[in-house]
Amino acid sequence: MMFLAARIPARKFSSVQLSKLLPKLSSLAKFSSEAGKTPSPEKKESLFNRWLGPSAGITKPDGKVNRWAMFVPAFVTHACLGAPYGWSAVSASLTREHGVVASSAMDWGLDLATYPMTILIGGGGVAAALMGKWAAKAGPRRAMVQGCSIACLGYIAAGASIFNHNIYALYGSIALIALGNGSVYTPPVQTLIDWFPDRRGLASGIVIGGFGSGALVFAPTMNYLMSKFSQVPTYIGQSVELVTEGGRQFAQYGGQLQEVVYASASELSKLPYTGLTEGYYLVGTGSTGVALAYATIGITYTALVLASSLALKRAPPNFKPDGWTPPLNPAGDQASLRSIHVDIIPRIPQFWLLFSTSALLCTGGMGLMAVAKPMITEVFSDALPALVTSSFATAFLMALAAGNLSGRVGWAAISDKIGRKNTYNTFTIGGAAIYATLPWLIHAVVNPQNASIAPAILSVFCLNTVLAITIMGGVFAVLPAYESDIFGPKHVGAIHSRFLLAATAASITGPALLLNLRSSAEKDAINQLMAKIQPEAFTAKFAADPSQLEQLISAKTVTIPRLMELVPTGTLDPSPFIYNSTLYTMAGLVSVAAMLHFMVKPINSKYFDMSERLEEKEKNKPE
Repeated sequence: MMFLAARIPARKFSSVQLSKLLPKLSSLAKFSSEAGKTPSPEKKESLFNRWLGPSAGITKPDGKVNRWAMFVPAFVTHACLGAPYGWSAVSASLTREHGVVASSAMDWGLDLATYPMTILIGGGGVAAALMGKWAAKAGPRRAMVQGCSIACLGYIAAGASIFNHNIYALYGSIALIALGNGSVYTPPVQTLIDWFPDRRGLASGIVIGGFGSGALVFAPTMNYLMSKFSQVPTYIGQSVELVTEGGRQFAQYGGQLQEVVYASASELSKLPYTGLTEGYYLVGTGSTGVALAYATIGITYTALVLASSLALKRAPPNFKPDGWTPPLNPAGDQASLRSIHVDIIPRIPQFWLLFSTSALLCTGGMGLMAVAKPMITEVFSDALPALVTSSFATAFLMALAAGNLSGRVGWAAISDKIGRKNTYNTFTIGGAAIYATLPWLIHAVVNPQNASIAPAILSVFCLNTVLAITIMGGVFAVLPAYESDIFGPKHVGAIHSRFLLAATAASITGPALLLNLRSSAEKDAINQLMAKIQPEAFTAKFAADPSQLEQLISAKTVTIPRLMELVPTGTLDPSPFIYNSTLYTMAGLVSVAAMLHFMVKPINSKYFDMSERLEEKEKNKPE
């Protein structure tokens, strides 16, 4: 019994110890079994993810990358995206794609040839807003590569559409380019902001400035390429026997009736071709070279953006430049400012007042950029034929592009000195005055009594139009900071995405309004000239009765320059004044913008209270 009593506590003690040792023995056994295994090799990153994944292009923390060098690929990318601002270098040629020296019945009108700019700028803005979230998730490199590939298909399809003269296919192709550009727009800006946390304003300003300078590259490059690919149509003489059917003119050539167009000496002087003779040319026997030129520049842009996407290195996570200490609070010294929540913004009158003001200010600038080259030629080439040539028109377009760029940089700096509200007051009051004086300057240039000083007056006209474009560029540059001043800094990014629709509205309204008013003024001018022309002279010139005038205008057979050959000597050419109604309308719209802007007052505190309650509700919302 004593033996058993002695054994029982010993057993009990051993059980307790064993219970404590079991977990240790289990882990030891697990360690021994794992130690006997051969470690499996790490799964290698796929080639796609390495080059195009969300982490592609990120610089290692110890990597040596010159962050200032990153401005080059970012600026180049945005310069390629800003090509739509130079579209008027193409639109005039598209109106003569079949006739080449003059518009034929099959050619598109200036309105149809200008709308691609609206699609590119307006559609690109919408695409950037829609693709922004995906681009952030996919990574900058993939977004840029995928976007430029889509745009490349659009450029090639657009060239084919122009070649086959299919306006609907052209619009669809241009929309494809806009979609691709929208994917590419944001990544360079975000990448540079990550590299320059100490200079975010400078980083975004320079990159977006590249977008504003796009026409400086596009216009001269397109002119050069078109000169290489263009082909002069067949010339058949100054006097031919005409047959007019449905407003179109035909002449015997090669044993059959073929459509012809007539180009006067004044019309030929406006073209970028040399050695041409006044007279009749066969339709469809030449080419302006736009189709091949546009496809070529599109492929070039694709190569540049593709190379830029590979050259654009991303900053390491939480990158801090040497010598820079980030503020303790991410909001910096603005942490104490109250901000309006983006979902409250549509309820606030100040949002709609500033939105409308910005849209109206940009409408005139968008209209001018859309028709800059044909406008300067139509208005001044007859009064100053030796000065206002095709090269001068291209230089004028490039000056407007430079104004767009300088306005984005210059007005932003000025607004820091005088304040955003005063800057906008300058935009509205100054813009209305500029547009209102342009018709007066036009009349002064074409007035024969001012022949000696006409070039000087023309320079004032050009300077005023450049100033008008700087206002448009300034709106885009100043608006984000103005939003921060009014609505607070916290949600300014999301709020600004809604203000981008103002640019879309301006890109649609500006060109459409200008072109419709121009078309109406042109028809009125033709009717006024017809009242001074003898019916017999009209019939002899066009081989058609004046009763067929509408058909002849629709077929582009009757134009103001051709009617000027039939009117009595001393009749004033109405061509320089067909934009007057448009310019006065622009002045009126900017005046409305001035009144709307004066109504922008400090926001009622109740909207800040609503925003704070909404943010508190979102914070306490269960995940």
